[in-house]
Amino acid sequence: MSTLLIIIFCIGFCFITLEGVIRVDKAATALITGTLCWLVNLNYNAATALANLQHSLGSISEILFFLLGAMAIVEVIDAYDGFEVIARKIKITNTTTLIFTISIVTFFLSAILDNLTTTIVVISIVSKIVSDVKIRMYLAGLTVICANAGGAWSPMGDVTTSMLWIGGQINTWPLI
Repeated sequence: MSTLLIIIFCIGFCFITLEGVIRVDKAATALITGTLCWLVNLNYNAATALANLQHSLGSISEILFFLLGAMAIVEVIDAYDGFEVIARKIKITNTTTLIFTISIVTFFLSAILDNLTTTIVVISIVSKIVSDVKIRMYLAGLTVICANAGGAWSPMGDVTTSMLWIGGQINTWPLI
């Protein structure tokens, strides 16, 4: 069974890599590959596979519902021009200053919010401030890095850190 799963995974990975050549979207290929792996797993050990599938679907559902909620909040703020108000307040023309400002704001905002929501919010603001696509991409990458760093810095900004904090395995002040 393990050999068959590895073969299916490798074929799926090759199809994902060759997306431009075969003209099949990598998301579709990944879904088909995952489905085939689960079907093979179900045929060999149905009881364990169903328990694993239930656990995986539960985890995926938690993340999906969280993302839908975060995106809904961001869309409501954007619909009422909330990001436009913030973008108008930031009048930085120097790229270096903008990089430091976005980094610091993202870091501390992520310590209060969660990483994903912070990333979505800051990238929405950056897309309204910066017109150059190359600089916007650099700032988007930097936003992801700073959001994760800020989230790990505070027990409120990262799910894993929150779970460790609630479990009593870490304390707030030593973490900060």
